Amino acid sequence: MTAATAQFLSPIPAENPPTKSEAEELHWRPVLGLSCELTVDLPVPGFKVSDFLTLRPGAVLGTDWRLTRDIPLRINGTLIGWAEFEGGGSRLAVRLMELA
Repeated sequence: MTAATAQFLSPIPAENPPTKSEAEELHWRPVLGLSCELTVDLPVPGFKVSDFLTLRPGAVLGTDWRLTRDIPLRINGTLIGWAEFEGGGSRLAVRLMELA
């Protein structure tokens, strides 16, 4: 076992077995610091290559999507749940509504 691996493992006394939540935390601890890409899939019907080529910073794309409609939420391309857009002032947020 390397020193890098050893830092993620903590000794567990035999007389005190971990609870289910502690065991789950220990299981996930090695990967919690890994980066991933979170994406929200928002279809824009009728979008063409010519539209893409004319995009400029600050451009606004029109869409039929409503703010409260569930949209797919993916991590590294894998569907993990559905979310909703929420608007507030000049900010747009995504709220996780359901796990896949």
